[in-house]
Amino acid sequence: MDAGSLNSFSNSKGQSRCPLQEQLLQRRNSKENMDRFIPNRSAMDFDYAHYMLTEGRKIKENQTVCSPAREAYRKQLAETLNMNRTRILAFKNKPPTPVELFPSEHSTSSVHPAKSTMPRRHIPQSSERTLDAPDLVDDFYLNLLDWGSSNVLAIALGNTVYLWDASDSSTSELVTVDDENGPVTSVSWAPGGRHIAIGLNNSEVQLWDSASNRQLRTLRGCHRSRVGSMAWNNHILTTGGMDGQIVNNDVRIRLHVVETYRGHEQEVCGLKWSASGQQLASGGNDNLVHIWDRSMASSNSPTQWLHRLEDHTSAVKALAWCPFQSNLLASGGGGGDRTIKFWNTHTGACLNSVDTGSQVCALLWNKNERELLSSHGFTQNQLILWKYPSMVKMAELTGHTSRVLYMAQSPDGCTVASAAGDETLRFWNVFGVPEVAKPAPKVNPEPFSQLNRIR
Repeated sequence: MDAGSLNSFSNSKGQSRCPLQEQLLQRRNSKENMDRFIPNRSAMDFDYAHYMLTEGRKIKENQTVCSPAREAYRKQLAETLNMNRTRILAFKNKPPTPVELFPSEHSTSSVHPAKSTMPRRHIPQSSERTLDAPDLVDDFYLNLLDWGSSNVLAIALGNTVYLWDASDSSTSELVTVDDENGPVTSVSWAPGGRHIAIGLNNSEVQLWDSASNRQLRTLRGCHRSRVGSMAWNNHILTTGGMDGQIVNNDVRIRLHVVETYRGHEQEVCGLKWSASGQQLASGGNDNLVHIWDRSMASSNSPTQWLHRLEDHTSAVKALAWCPFQSNLLASGGGGGDRTIKFWNTHTGACLNSVDTGSQVCALLWNKNERELLSSHGFTQNQLILWKYPSMVKMAELTGHTSRVLYMAQSPDGCTVASAAGDETLRFWNVFGVPEVAKPAPKVNPEPFSQLNRIR
């Protein structure tokens, strides 16, 4: 069992804050606190400086009484002793004249041309933008952040769901539920980016039209307790509850429950459909990962899992399907496990396991490169970018002061939003913009991928 909610949700805060307002960092004026110039003592001639400050002044005062011969002698003497300088203090040395050791026609650059190496992508170490997220529920098992295909980010803060439009940075309130129904326990955008599902603490799921701010319907009877995880597969909304059940809901019909998956003994906190919509991965507080196949689903009886993966030793919430290999799944374990594991979902084999050193809260694949991003809890509360399959750390991003519970990826795949128990929402340009528009990587399906057993 993993650590769940650290703070019980409360509507009354000692200090009210406006949600999704940008935090402005106070910066020093570049013209302030400027120090004085310090002379370069090694480049100074103190004897000459003393002479010019004392004797030189006397000479200038007595120049009118000097004879022409004496004046000519003084100038020649000053030229000989290098006393015609006008500057007393030197603030920098003159650079030495470069010495060419080899003739230019024998330059080594022509013999050994420089290797054309690809420059490494710059990964900013600080967040690009930080927004306030007051009343964000600090609960490992919930899923309160999602970024839709229309470039609008949804976040649940207590009983309210807010929408932040990334195109113009505008914020709007979608819905506030009553105390007896809240708080909101999960949010998930439909593939079209207009409709959004909202899971509640009272076991209900509401469907909303974000364009018209209108509630479309309420799904009831799916679960007996809160709905902490959801995932869309076209018109099918899959919900996971604290009761351990997974339900497929066809949102187009009145009797929406079409399939039920039973395999978890405790709360289902992670749900992800594969890109093909054929396989569903689920993670739970019982330390289990299940792989379900849509072709084996039955509306008459609970569906049997395809694979039951038992290698994790703590709750599994973080799940991510690989965008360039259809049967590769990454999963992350909670505080008692701290590992990222990779699975072949056709065979159920564990391909690799990496100890990250801290609770794994969320996972995201880079859509353009073979990289994986993970978010963590105690002690660093950081984001780690890994190179796949070597799993070498490419960057560690810090800034959050509490565990980074939720992550969401922008539609273009470049920006990642992270929300943490410190009640901040941060945006990271971690995946960057591809230098050259690359064609979408081909998914490598295994032979006979649609067949799970040979009869």
